[in-house]
Amino acid sequence: MDVLRLYFNALTGHRRGVLILLAWSVLEGIPAFLSGRLVGLAVDRGFGAGDVWTGVRWLVVFAFVSVLGAWGQRQVFARLGGVIEPMRDALVRIVVRGVLTDPATHRRQPDASAVARITRHVEVVRDATAGMLVQTRGLLVTTAAALIGLATTAGQLAWMLGLPIVVALVLFGMLLPSLARRQRDAVLAEEHAAEAAGDVLVGIRDVVSCGAEQVAGATVSAAVDRQAGAAVRVAWANALRGLVIGCGSLVPLMLLVVLAPGLVASGQLTKGAVLGAVVYLTTNVQPALLQLANATSTVVLRLMVALKRLGETAPKTTPVSGDEVPDGHDIALRGLTFGWGGHAEPIVRDLDLDLAAGEHLAVVGPSGIGKSTLAGLLTGMMSPQRGSVLFGGVPVDMVRPAVRHKAIALTPQETYLFTGTVRENLALFAPAASDAELLDAAAKVGAADLVERVGGLDATLGHAGAGLSAGEAQLLALARVHASAAEVVILDEATSHLDPSAEARVERAFAARNGTLVVIAHRLSSALRADRVLVMDGGAPLLGTHQELLATSDMYAQLMLAWDPTHTSTSLQH
Repeated sequence: MDVLRLYFNALTGHRRGVLILLAWSVLEGIPAFLSGRLVGLAVDRGFGAGDVWTGVRWLVVFAFVSVLGAWGQRQVFARLGGVIEPMRDALVRIVVRGVLTDPATHRRQPDASAVARITRHVEVVRDATAGMLVQTRGLLVTTAAALIGLATTAGQLAWMLGLPIVVALVLFGMLLPSLARRQRDAVLAEEHAAEAAGDVLVGIRDVVSCGAEQVAGATVSAAVDRQAGAAVRVAWANALRGLVIGCGSLVPLMLLVVLAPGLVASGQLTKGAVLGAVVYLTTNVQPALLQLANATSTVVLRLMVALKRLGETAPKTTPVSGDEVPDGHDIALRGLTFGWGGHAEPIVRDLDLDLAAGEHLAVVGPSGIGKSTLAGLLTGMMSPQRGSVLFGGVPVDMVRPAVRHKAIALTPQETYLFTGTVRENLALFAPAASDAELLDAAAKVGAADLVERVGGLDATLGHAGAGLSAGEAQLLALARVHASAAEVVILDEATSHLDPSAEARVERAFAARNGTLVVIAHRLSSALRADRVLVMDGGAPLLGTHQELLATSDMYAQLMLAWDPTHTSTSLQH
């Protein structure tokens, strides 16, 4: 992922806002362009010529121009959001979509921590870009305007005074990459030192019990030394930066002091022109250069480091979006294999399975054995290492997203309800559903009394269903999926907070929808209601009816025995 390219595309994506910002920047720079010229005129044609009122009039013009520039600066701030916020939104969409669909993630679910980490980097980019457009842009405009004004006021000195300034700016620009690298190294060294110290503190008992205090101390000390070295290198780089900027701001003023008397005596410059040059250098160029150096260290370098870190932490793969349309709703797994990492033992291995449209499958097995991973593979949220998941004869991850999202619905154990009315929550996947259809879906999964109790469809739910129990939140989430047009429903322990009778009602309701139902079982009673059962126990998956598995799977028989002792005789026969 080329983050710099994405950044500049996002920044220039709203060209009208950028052009408006530049226009107001030109207005903001007018005082810097005219300041020395107006002061020089006030001296040469007014105070120096004995005409006080003419001098005052030129100063009044100067005051008016200053007010005009201040108004331009105010408009810059007012227009800033029109450039910054769309850029920030574009970057957030890109990196969050990349993390959520990154097939290289090593987590059971999309990497939420990576989303939080990368969006923090995006916020840094947003704030730094705003600071750059406000501070650095303004200072560059001021410097450029002042140099142009200097050339028109004291042309004989302009090239001599401007040359050190231009050289300082060029050298400063050449130093920026080195400054950014050293700043980034300091950030990485700080992160490494914090990680090393944290690891030792978390495992302090193990360190002491193993007598590894010296090794742990040496590890932390080495990390701290690297951080200190990186900080020293940053300090030296900042000192060099300060030297370059200092020369660029002081050398022109020294040259003016040395050369101006001779030029005035020879009549090549007026006293007003010299005073105007002093105004340009001392009130515009010199402060602008010093502030530019400070702004660069706090804004530009921060932006460059954040973009670099964003490029390092954002997913390196670009999600592939298919455009296939499935022929029907059958599901076929062929040699499906998946493991968390290239060298990890697969948790799904060589699984072959055919699910006809309308079939009801229960998936059972110990926690952590890969049941939720299978759910992610079935929906196309995760890609297998080997084999394929076919939906209607098409690889599920190559199905057109709009078609896949409408046809396949996954309800996880962690319920998601958003702030809004009950109607808005239930109609999330069925925006065209009528109130009667939403209430019917709620009634079928057993949520009718709950909807009535909270105040009906117009009642407002708080963030994450605040005020509802976990079971009540699950009921509303289940009603939402039931109201959808999904042909394949996957319940990934989606009834874990319901009692057995409520769970049975939910499963019967979904089975009666005539679509395909996959239940990742929280209770083994789900297996009794299914057409077939898939047993995952770390070995080769077993597939069959409840009775077939009692006769062929020791683990399934033992699970059933623990859940219901009435299966004792059956398991003993096996």
